[in-house]
Amino acid sequence: MPLSGEAIRLMNYIDDVSVTLRRVLAFIPTLSPEERARVYSHLRASKPSANDVAQALEAE
Repeated sequence: MPLSGEAIRLMNYIDDVSVTLRRVLAFIPTLSPEERARVYSHLRASKPSANDVAQALEAE
């Protein structure tokens, strides 16, 4: 069954997020321990998270 344009668009968004996360990983070694803690706290508080999206996909 071919994918809809919307499904392909969503997969492209996921690829964009993956690229962004690779950039984040590349900069982590440059951060001080305090900066790492702040970034970690910000990441944990962000909503929706990748886990929220994964759960929504599994639920249907």
